[in-house]
Amino acid sequence: MPVVPVDKVAKIAFYENHTTPWSTNAVAIGTTATAVTDLTTKTAAARSAYNAQQAAQETAKAATLTLKNAVEAMASAGSDIIKSIRAKAAVTGDSVYALAQIPAPAAPSPRPAPGTPTDFKVALGADGAVTLNWKCNNPAGATGTMYQVWRRIGATGEFSYLGGSGTKDFVDDALPAGSARVTYQIQGVRSTAVGPWAQFNVNFGVGTGGGATIASVEETTPTAKLAA
Repeated sequence: MPVVPVDKVAKIAFYENHTTPWSTNAVAIGTTATAVTDLTTKTAAARSAYNAQQAAQETAKAATLTLKNAVEAMASAGSDIIKSIRAKAAVTGDSVYALAQIPAPAAPSPRPAPGTPTDFKVALGADGAVTLNWKCNNPAGATGTMYQVWRRIGATGEFSYLGGSGTKDFVDDALPAGSARVTYQIQGVRSTAVGPWAQFNVNFGVGTGGGATIASVEETTPTAKLAA
């Protein structure tokens, strides 16, 4: 452990505590009164400099807080005026922005259309209803997306519109009994955008040994135009 502390404040305190005994016993401890007097003067200067630094630091903190409060007050008052300018422009037109020398608000970018539905899954209910599930990328922040569902029974023919869903699932509770193959088409839509539509087949069969009805899903490329 060092004799003299490393910390600046502790170092000042160390010499403040030792200059008196060193001055009294200068010759006996191998130094001189002149050297100890010089140290005492420099120790007092160090203490004075430290006190000045602390005072300046507190002044700087107060000045920083004063600046922060002043800027916040200015920004709040300015924001209120800008809101008033925008309200006026909404009534009289964008020429107000030229008078105020601020830019008119940019028109919001349109949200991209919903993605293509994929990763289809089906579940068979005891009542014969088929629950469809799928995944679909939807742009962040986009709201109001609906998924339209069409169905075709058999390998050919027109598609019938079944309805829409605000979630990525749909229950088809009107499937005729004994249907062996059904094709579904799903498309995500919003009021301002329409996404690509996707198609998948559901093949119904009987499990091994004459068990329960099972369904297999096969995603396909759309080959027919959706029904109106």
